Amino acid sequence: MADETLLDLTALIVSNHVTNNNVSVGDVPTLIKSVHNALQGLGKAIVEPEPEQKPAVSIRSSIKPDYLVSLESGKKVKMLKRYLMTSYGMTPDDYRKKWGLAADYPMVAPNYAEQRKALALKIGLGRKRIAQTASVPVVEKATPRPKAKPAVKKSTTKAKAKPKGGPATE
Repeated sequence: MADETLLDLTALIVSNHVTNNNVSVGDVPTLIKSVHNALQGLGKAIVEPEPEQKPAVSIRSSIKPDYLVSLESGKKVKMLKRYLMTSYGMTPDDYRKKWGLAADYPMVAPNYAEQRKALALKIGLGRKRIAQTASVPVVEKATPRPKAKPAVKKSTTKAKAKPKGGPATE
């Protein structure tokens, strides 16, 4: 803002404040200075350094057989990927980058992954369909079709049309 605009706004704000509130004469210069400084700071963004976040637990102790511990909150979860997305809006790559984790850091508890794997194998996922391929009959080589007969040409003579429903006249 221009200095004249700041001075005009400061004068307007201070005069309105003094008319509506009891202010001692000695406090007026302090009030003017504080209002002017506040108006000057409006256009500037306050940049506060983001405090470096420490993990809730050590990286090594965050992987347990039955659960993973979130480094963000310390919460015990089986599926870290879903928890991170719903709670923090983070993808696994963002999480790994933030905490300096390896690319193969698990997002699912090891025992839970084994249970899911066993269930998938039990219902037949991950295997080729042996039973279905064996039951498909083998198709022998097809014999060639006989050539089609040429189409019969229509006659070019027109037949006389007989009137319908009436006596025949000749």
